[in-house]
Amino acid sequence: MSRDRDTPLILLVEDSADDEALTLRALSRSGVASDVEVVRDGAEALDYLIGEGCEERRLPALVLLDLKLPRIDGLEVLRRLREHERTTLMPIVILTTSHEDRDRLDGYRLRVNSYIRKPVDFSQFAEAIRQLGLYWLVINEPPPS
Repeated sequence: MSRDRDTPLILLVEDSADDEALTLRALSRSGVASDVEVVRDGAEALDYLIGEGCEERRLPALVLLDLKLPRIDGLEVLRRLREHERTTLMPIVILTTSHEDRDRLDGYRLRVNSYIRKPVDFSQFAEAIRQLGLYWLVINEPPPS
């Protein structure tokens, strides 16, 4: 990945090493240029985005947020990010294995931008990641900074 300040940054919030590896592989195969930072639990995500010294880190163009996270779950991370001025408008996509209607409803109530269930099949997962990257990093017009 390039680490060029002009290359969009994706923050992947994922505690499963297998899902992390699959997501990184799918992103690298997507053809959409991006840098990726990975954090492995909700507390680490909040620290990265709104914790001490966060202003020195560039803001991600997209956050891919798992729900089932250690320490602080994904819905609580989402709630806190939406309350913070720095991250209130940042695109956040829940990327989860959860099939619970309650999780989906709560995510949208907390203003998630999109809710995606992780497909079991790698080729379907890779295609979903490609489409996510294409939409959020190329096609979508973010709010002015």
